[in-house]
Amino acid sequence: MARPQEPANIAWQTRTRAPTAYDLALIQALETVMGDGTHDLAGIVRGLNALGCRTEDGAIWTETNFAAEMKRLSA
Repeated sequence: MARPQEPANIAWQTRTRAPTAYDLALIQALETVMGDGTHDLAGIVRGLNALGCRTEDGAIWTETNFAAEMKRLSA
């Protein structure tokens, strides 16, 4: 029986902390890039860099550091 007052704890929606300004900027940039129809890794990286979105330490995105960051953020 569904109990709306007791929502499910869905793992991919659980946060251990509030999103930082970096997290929110990355989310917005990813929504822009993917909203334009880009879904391949190389295209996403190109799109992030074209928007001026940088890594948390200010570096440009590469396929390697993007994949590592997605893994880190999903842990």
